[in-house]
Amino acid sequence: MVTRRALLKNLASLPLVGGLFSTGLLAGSPVQNPGVRRDYFKELGVRTFINAAGTYTFMTGSLMRPEVIEAYNYATNEYVLLDELQDKVGQRIAELLHCEAATITSGAASAITLGTAGVLAGMDQEKVEQIPDLTGMKSEVIFQKSHRIGYAHAIRNCGVKIVEVVTQKELEKAINEKTAMMWFFNGNNYVGEIQDEIFVEIAMKHGIPTFNDCAADVPPVENLWKYTGMGFDMVAFSGGKGLRGPQSAGLLLGKKKYIDAARLHAPPRGNTVGRGMKVNKEEVLGMLVTVESYLACDHKADWALWEKQIQIIHDAVADIQGVVPEIHVPKVANHVPSLNISLNPEKTEWTPDQVRQKLKEGHPSIETVGGAESIGITTWMMQPGQERIVASRLREILLS
Repeated sequence: MVTRRALLKNLASLPLVGGLFSTGLLAGSPVQNPGVRRDYFKELGVRTFINAAGTYTFMTGSLMRPEVIEAYNYATNEYVLLDELQDKVGQRIAELLHCEAATITSGAASAITLGTAGVLAGMDQEKVEQIPDLTGMKSEVIFQKSHRIGYAHAIRNCGVKIVEVVTQKELEKAINEKTAMMWFFNGNNYVGEIQDEIFVEIAMKHGIPTFNDCAADVPPVENLWKYTGMGFDMVAFSGGKGLRGPQSAGLLLGKKKYIDAARLHAPPRGNTVGRGMKVNKEEVLGMLVTVESYLACDHKADWALWEKQIQIIHDAVADIQGVVPEIHVPKVANHVPSLNISLNPEKTEWTPDQVRQKLKEGHPSIETVGGAESIGITTWMMQPGQERIVASRLREILLS
C-alpha cells in the first residue's frame, strides 16, 4: 500500500518542469522521449510557411527576436503585480522613446479603444464605468473619410459617433462642443487631403486631443518618437509587426494625462470597456525588451540585407517572358524594400492568383500578397536564406 508520505516523496523527486506530464500521471498527456522536441504544429496538422508577405495579423505577424523570447520565458517563472510592472515598463519606454508616458496594450487596436476611452472619461471613475453610455460626455470623433479602413470599430467600442470629413474646410466645420478627439491613420497620410502636420495644427487651434494610429509604421526607427514630437497627443504601434515583439501586444505613447486615463480602462480593472484587453506579464516585459532590442539594431545593415534579398528574387524572374518585376518602397506603413510582379497576359498563361496558389501549395509553403493584377513580396519577415527558396520556386513556376 502506497502511503501519503511515500507518494509525496516520489512526487518531490520529479523534475519541476513537465514532471507530472512526462510520467503520465496526468490523464491525456503525450508521452515524449527525453530530449525530443515536439513538433506541435505538425501534431495539430497546422501547416507552417515562408512569410514572403509581411507582418499581417492573419499570418501571425512577425517572429520574436531571441532576446524577446528569453525575457518572455523569464517572466513565466515569477509573480509580479501587473500595475507595478506596467508602471515601471511604461516609465522606461517613455524615456527611450522621448515621450511623456507609455503603456503596453494588447495590440494597436486595443490602444485605440483605451486611448479613446481615456479621452472621454478622463480620471472620473464613474464615467469610466459608464462607457459606452456617453450621457454627459463628449461623444464625437472626427477623422478623414479616406482613413476609414476598418479600425473605426476600435473607436466605436466606446459608444462614440464617427464624423467623417474630406477637406480641411469640412474638418474645421465639423468641430463642435461634442468633439472628443480627432483620429488619424498614418498609413493613409498621403491618401487623405489633410496630412499629419496640418491635422495636428488644426486640432491644437481648437484644443482637441489627437490620436495617430501608426500600427505598421516602423521602420524607420525615428517614427517611434516622430509623431509624439509632432504634437499628436497619443500614438499607437503594433508590437508584433516591425518591432518583432509579442504579436498580441502594442504600444500606447503620448501625453501623461491621456495615458494615465487610458490605464483606468485596462486590466486588471474590471467593469470597463477594456477589461477583455488583457496583457500578461510576459508580454509587458517582452515589449520592453522588444523596444530596447529594436533601438539597438543596426538598421542600415538590416536595410542592406532586405535590399539584397529582394534583388535576388527580382533577378530570378526578370528574364522570363511576360514577367515584369518592380522593386519599390512604400512611403509609409511597411516601409521596406518590396517587390511587385506583374504578368503580361499576352505573353504568359499564368495569372497572379494562380502563382500565389502554387506557391502556397508547394513544399515548403510560401505566402505572398497582391491582387488580380500582381504578386506582392517582401523579405523582411523571412529567415536568412529563405529568399533563395522563394526565388527558385517563383522561377520554376513561371517557366513551367
